[in-house]
Amino acid sequence: MANMKNAKKKIKVIAKETVTNNNYTASMKTACKNVDKAVSAKDKDKANDNLKVAIKRIDKATQAGAIKKNTAARNKSRLTKKVNAME
Repeated sequence: MANMKNAKKKIKVIAKETVTNNNYTASMKTACKNVDKAVSAKDKDKANDNLKVAIKRIDKATQAGAIKKNTAARNKSRLTKKVNAME
């Protein structure tokens, strides 16, 4: 356990940031799963709508610092490829 005042404060700040980052990543992962479900169900319209939502969530997570820029780009690219490959 931390003894110094600044270390105690840092523990609180880190805990708050962890909760925020977990919220961003959880909503991002849920949106990506929704895209995957729509792709596997072969519903192109729903997949496109879910893709837009997923890209927004990925961008928000990147902006908040929950994930890195390259991770966001990779995830968006993979999802877009899946949706575009649908017939």
